[in-house]
Amino acid sequence: MADVNANISNSITLPYSLEAEQAILGAVLINPDCMEQIVGKVRQEYFYLPQHRAIYGSMISMYTGSKAKIDPVVIADVLAKEGHYDVSGGREYLLTLRDSVPSTANVETYANIIEEQFHLRSLIVTSQSVIEQATNSGADASALLDWAEQTIYDIRKGLDVDGPRKISDVIINGVYDRLYKLTGDDKEQYKAIPTGFGMLDKYITGLNKSDLILIGARPAMGKTSFALNLAQNITMISKKKCVFFSLEMTKEQLAERLLAARAGVPSQKLRTGELSDDEWIRLGNAAGEYEKVELYLDDTSSITVPKIKSCVRRLKNVDAVIIDYLGLLQSPTRKDNRVQEIAEITRNLKMLAKDLNIPVICCAQLSRGTEGRGKSHKPQLSDLRDSGSIEQDADIVMFLYREDYYRGEFDEDKQEEIDANLTELIVAKNRHGATGTIEMTFDKEFTRFRSLEKKYE
Repeated sequence: MADVNANISNSITLPYSLEAEQAILGAVLINPDCMEQIVGKVRQEYFYLPQHRAIYGSMISMYTGSKAKIDPVVIADVLAKEGHYDVSGGREYLLTLRDSVPSTANVETYANIIEEQFHLRSLIVTSQSVIEQATNSGADASALLDWAEQTIYDIRKGLDVDGPRKISDVIINGVYDRLYKLTGDDKEQYKAIPTGFGMLDKYITGLNKSDLILIGARPAMGKTSFALNLAQNITMISKKKCVFFSLEMTKEQLAERLLAARAGVPSQKLRTGELSDDEWIRLGNAAGEYEKVELYLDDTSSITVPKIKSCVRRLKNVDAVIIDYLGLLQSPTRKDNRVQEIAEITRNLKMLAKDLNIPVICCAQLSRGTEGRGKSHKPQLSDLRDSGSIEQDADIVMFLYREDYYRGEFDEDKQEEIDANLTELIVAKNRHGATGTIEMTFDKEFTRFRSLEKKYE
């Protein structure tokens, strides 16, 4: 292990391959059609020398502009105007590049070398930046760790970029391949994770990979309870691995709720300790059922999306992530206002789901607009708090709505009988199918939801 107190020299020579940079530019000058092989793979910043970046930039402009064929004379004129060479010097260097390449057959190999050297330089520059920031007296270790990990992960993603593919190839190797897997012997591992609520699965086809799913509601409507119910169903029924991040409740409080719901014991009794012998037995049996369940609880306060991503990657093979709740997530970078922060957070959550290829479920608090809205207090997408980016980035948006919540405090004139436990789960946005309302009942005593048996079209 390296000595963390050792001084790092500032005279580090960044790696690059002069021969590969010259060879790839020379190959394009010999045969401009080589651009078709490398333009989607090699970016201008991959070149280390500024003159080479300028030459390649001119080549890209000519290739995409379709005004003229890539030609040393035209490129030399552009380089002279930009101050890289005079006209004669630029033309002479370009002719040298062209004459130094024996064959264009290895142009893709040259491209791979240039890309590899670029990523090595990126790692060195990032490492130096980390050292510089870490040695500042006012450095925030937690924020710096988040930034460093995210930056290195972004470099890793750059190595895995997959360019455009022909639709027939996507159908055969993507769509059909997935369909064959869904009908094969091990089809269960490729299917969406069932939510445990039958009618909800009919609407959203389960919890699909790379989806950002939002559960919105006003306070005390049962967001956390519903999220915990999902976590329990994911891990106990579907036998999947799930991480539950709670920014509001402790791990012990979450465990109490899960245990109470599973055992059928009023949750408040776990806080008072006033349990009968039968309840102790039921709790013991429920605790035993959780022994082999892969449900992980994290109550880190002020957590960021990069930190969540880091935690999930370390656990390995996680099938779903649940976050409670959006309003308490912190942005890794400072923004001018909370709206901008939420926009960045929701975008990062969507990228988290996409990068790790797992469903990410996040609770969100709705604005008070529902309470001052005429006769109907049912939530709408416009009630999502702080930013329109929440609605934009989420693949599925669901609302929990209980009419009893508004009786008395907001609608004192209402006299009709209302089922206090009747809850509507409103699928307000669904990129994969229909929207609609599912009726459920909320057992407040045991903090658990159940679907009502009802026929839906």
